[in-house]
Amino acid sequence: MFRNGELRRVELAFAAFNSAEWSVWIAMLVYAYDRGGATTAGLVAFGQLVPACLIAPWTSSLADRHPPARVLAGGYVVQAAALGATAATLLAGGPALLAYVLAAAGASAVTVTRPTQAALLPALARSPEELTATNVVSGWIESVATLAAPALTGLLLAVGSPGTVFAVMAALTLAGGALVARITGPARLSHESDSATTALAVLAREPAARLLVGVLASQYVLIGALDVLFVVLAIGVLDLGGSGAGYLNAAFGAGGVLGIGVTVTLVGRRRLAPPLALGAAVFSGAFLVIGVWPTVGGTVVLLVAAGAGRTLLDVAGRTLLQRASPPDALAGVFGVLEAGSMAGLAAGSLLVPALIALGGARAASIGIGAILPAVALVVGRRLLAVDSSATVPVVELSLLRSLPLFAPLGVPAIEALARELAPVDAEAGSTVIREGEPGDLFYVIASGELEVSSGGERLRTLGRGEGFGELALLLDVPRTADVTAMTDAHLYALGKEAFVSSVTGHPASAGEAARLVRERVPAE
Repeated sequence: MFRNGELRRVELAFAAFNSAEWSVWIAMLVYAYDRGGATTAGLVAFGQLVPACLIAPWTSSLADRHPPARVLAGGYVVQAAALGATAATLLAGGPALLAYVLAAAGASAVTVTRPTQAALLPALARSPEELTATNVVSGWIESVATLAAPALTGLLLAVGSPGTVFAVMAALTLAGGALVARITGPARLSHESDSATTALAVLAREPAARLLVGVLASQYVLIGALDVLFVVLAIGVLDLGGSGAGYLNAAFGAGGVLGIGVTVTLVGRRRLAPPLALGAAVFSGAFLVIGVWPTVGGTVVLLVAAGAGRTLLDVAGRTLLQRASPPDALAGVFGVLEAGSMAGLAAGSLLVPALIALGGARAASIGIGAILPAVALVVGRRLLAVDSSATVPVVELSLLRSLPLFAPLGVPAIEALARELAPVDAEAGSTVIREGEPGDLFYVIASGELEVSSGGERLRTLGRGEGFGELALLLDVPRTADVTAMTDAHLYALGKEAFVSSVTGHPASAGEAARLVRERVPAE
């Protein structure tokens, strides 16, 4: 993944984003607790989650209607501005209510990042394996952040204050925005009307996406319950004292980091439902066992396993969601997931106290451990069906959409073309097409640089997201130029019949084809 410069910048910015998200959440809860105890901290946490939950489906659709790379960069800038304003309020000793409102604004701006990034990645990846690898790296970053960000926050709080945390994270988020600002990306992801690409409309017409969003959002009920459950287990069950809650949280985070090694096996894997189910079973099963047999050593080991299982569940589920969702509505789908995640976190934070009131701490652990098995009983068969049919070629679709010849095509037509693409590797120095030979393939470049020449004269250089070979197919003439690989290149080839029928059968595409012919074939 790190060989792709654009993906590298996105993931480095995502690391900054995750650090800021965790750190300012902790800092704001510390600030609220100092002013009103646990009740105020709980209300502030709830107050940050609810607006974010409500706004997520609409903020995420920005990437469907505008260039997603710009939306991603703009989201980071807005987050940085909100965090900076919160920092200024806290450091100046301003009103607590203003600080809470500004922090909630920052939490709402956070909802732009994950959906937009999920929609942008297929347009930047050069192969399906590279896309899966990038999703794995995103999972690694989120897992490491569960350990590194709280530790950094503790250090900043020790030498400064919550305002210091917000100021540092504002700068870090702004740096992330600067990283992704250099990315061009596609002009827009959707070519339909805005109303057709809203997140709720997408889920209404896409049962597979709706199912996967529900499965992934359900895990956040468990995650939202953990902060409270760790405290109750440490103090009320395991007799570890207040510091024990930190140790249990660290064990879960360490498991998430260890889980990154398991997720490597997802790269190139055709079926993702089995690892998703395995991750869910380990994640939830750990809490079932803790509730039945709570010991200090056993709980720590089980929480490490739970963290690893959660990482596997999340990475496999998000990759499957990318495969199963319409490429022109990825941002909207992940926006609904973001809203569902926020809602799950809020529900989880309220669920544990209710379960404790009904049956005690051990019953609470068993109760939250039963959530994912219950979901599996309801949707397991449908999830397997989605996995077997989730073959949407998201990388190939993104490449075709980057070409003016194909961008105007509707979703069914361009998806059919993407399924016709065949991967082709060209070594540096090799000739892909020769002038004067018959032409039967159109090529689109996924990576590498190629040189176009005629009669020994260099005409132009082609790179990622550009195509060649169309003139021989459109005019039914021999190849009009040589195309030679200047570097190792990865291409996708489309047959003549599929190319000609798709281009000439759509008015806008036919017009673009006519323009290309006029531009490259001199008038006689």
